[in-house]
Amino acid sequence: MTAPSSELSDLAAALGVATSFTDWQGTTVEVPAESIEEILTALGVDPQDPAAALAEHALGPWRRMLPPVVVTTTGAERDVPVHVPHGDPVEVEVRLETGGSWVLPQVDRWVDPREVDGALVGEATFRVAGDLPLGYHTLVATSGSTVAEAALIVTPARLELPERGWGVAAQLYSVRSQRSWGVGDLTDLTDLTVWAGAGLGADFVLVNPLHAAEPVAPLEPSPYLPSSRRFFNPLYLDVEAVPEFGELPAADRARIRRLGRTVRDRAAHAERIDRDRAWTAKRKALELVASVPRRAGRELDLQAYRRRSGRALTEFAIWSVLAEQHGNDARAWPTELRDPRSPAVAAFAAEHADGIAFAEWLQWLLDEQLSGAQAKALDAGMRIGTVHDLAVGVHPGGADAWRLGDAYATGITVGAPPDPFNQVGQDWLQPPWRPDRLAELGYAPFRDLLAAVLRHAGGVRVDHVIGLFRLWWVPQGRPASEGTYVHYDREALIGILALEAQRAGAVVVGEDLGVVDPDARRYLGERGILGTSILWFERGEGGGPLPAERWREACLATVTTHDLPPTAGYLAGAHVQLRAVLGLLTRPEEEELAADRAEQDVWLAELRRRGLLPEGADVEATVAALHRYLTLTPARLLGAYLTDLVGDTRTQNQPGTREQYPNWRVPLSGPDGEPMLLEDVFASARAAALARVLGG
Repeated sequence: MTAPSSELSDLAAALGVATSFTDWQGTTVEVPAESIEEILTALGVDPQDPAAALAEHALGPWRRMLPPVVVTTTGAERDVPVHVPHGDPVEVEVRLETGGSWVLPQVDRWVDPREVDGALVGEATFRVAGDLPLGYHTLVATSGSTVAEAALIVTPARLELPERGWGVAAQLYSVRSQRSWGVGDLTDLTDLTVWAGAGLGADFVLVNPLHAAEPVAPLEPSPYLPSSRRFFNPLYLDVEAVPEFGELPAADRARIRRLGRTVRDRAAHAERIDRDRAWTAKRKALELVASVPRRAGRELDLQAYRRRSGRALTEFAIWSVLAEQHGNDARAWPTELRDPRSPAVAAFAAEHADGIAFAEWLQWLLDEQLSGAQAKALDAGMRIGTVHDLAVGVHPGGADAWRLGDAYATGITVGAPPDPFNQVGQDWLQPPWRPDRLAELGYAPFRDLLAAVLRHAGGVRVDHVIGLFRLWWVPQGRPASEGTYVHYDREALIGILALEAQRAGAVVVGEDLGVVDPDARRYLGERGILGTSILWFERGEGGGPLPAERWREACLATVTTHDLPPTAGYLAGAHVQLRAVLGLLTRPEEEELAADRAEQDVWLAELRRRGLLPEGADVEATVAALHRYLTLTPARLLGAYLTDLVGDTRTQNQPGTREQYPNWRVPLSGPDGEPMLLEDVFASARAAALARVLGG
């Protein structure tokens, strides 16, 4: 490995690629030149002659009349450079998304012309006023017979923070009822929100990502490695809640109920959730339900959904049927099928219209059941309702990567640099979006997925929200520690996030844990994006507990997170013991346990100092005291994990593992380790007591 030359460093800086970074220990780390070159190649730049590549990059804006996209905020003026042959007149207007247009004034600013490809090009400057309405507008520049268009996105300067409230966080797949098919479904979500809202006074239920997985087994267990973030996972459908189910012949209804009963019986005492078995059975059932003719009104609704979802839905459905035929990873398909716009794909789609219609129908059902869940949450008295989780990225061979093509970088995966919990770094196996292609597309893929996630939600949690500022890119074949940060346009991404949230009337929570630039947290706060505060990680000077009064106001505060054991397990050192069994510790288990115990003792001493925890308190009382501490903070939102409400101890996800531990496959269980059904949750005195702590 070699250090980058000054010319390579200049080129990298121009494209937002970091050549050095500060690690979790405060040390400056130089990025190997080889890694930088591979990342630049993934961005479409030839790094072999950095000086020439930099000069070519600098000419890029001069070769186009308008920038690919202009993003601004209400109340702020924005100047737009326009390039035309030197001396030619030009006019610019804004065409509003709601109709009408505004002519932009030209700013009296001289910019020296530049020779580009043998011709002299001039630059004129036009000003976008600060009083344009929010939305997605179009800039139109006209010079003689030449016309150019670009997206103009006006975003809110700041979201209003929510009123103080509290809610429940749950891994929906683990929350099973007496009638669900081995996996928690959207009726279970509906019932959970009604219980939490009407019964406990909660304001929201935060669920794991419900993004689309593979169409056939084997299904990826991690909800954070989806096939598509734009669409949802039909695994969560309640088959018997589909109206057409009731119109099936009695024999078919009985067959479907037998399918469900078989899955439930096998799942009753299983230690792992079996998504493959559940989805295989549900798919058979849904194919039967799909055969029922829809009444006229429902058919109109389905067609309206198809029109609203547009080409994205069609391509997702085509991918789904292709995956059934050729496997769930599009990278392994025949070459002619890897391009969604190829003649071979068009021919395939024509031959498989029924399968494509079925995949689209499943998404319409999901839209319907998600709508019902949110409506019931609000009817139950929740001020926010369902809060969906937005994963960082997608599977490299999944539907989004296939249909969006070069919007994603090839030969690169996303991860995280070394930190105290993963000292060799992390590789999440997901391709990153190319910042240049996102801009060229007017951020349409990002806009679309946010609108879809927020369509039937009162909020969204953005996993690894710092990825909207910078992402850790890892060249394939290299360890995660040899990656580096690639920067994104935060004004654009955070602005669009705020715009879609404001349009939906939704709250935004950013998961800003780990190695985070303090300036990023400041910026998120200024835009009205809540951060995430985990009790165990909130430390003040000297490493002791951060006093409750000094916690952030703009945050969702919880005791734990899905990457740690439930609090009862954490207090018992389960996270240390598990990492020891899996060989993930960097020092002896006894030493790690002692250090963890010392950190916990400091927090427990703080609880006693505040009169929240009596001496000799049991685990349940300690869990309650830790949550009571949250109520002393100014945090706008407080959260309790459902696992803590019922006394569960098992870890849902152990970072840094894949097959060594059943991540994302652990059913909700009680203190005794036995699987716990939703009906038992509703009757739990322990859950009701902890809810009173947060809601009282």
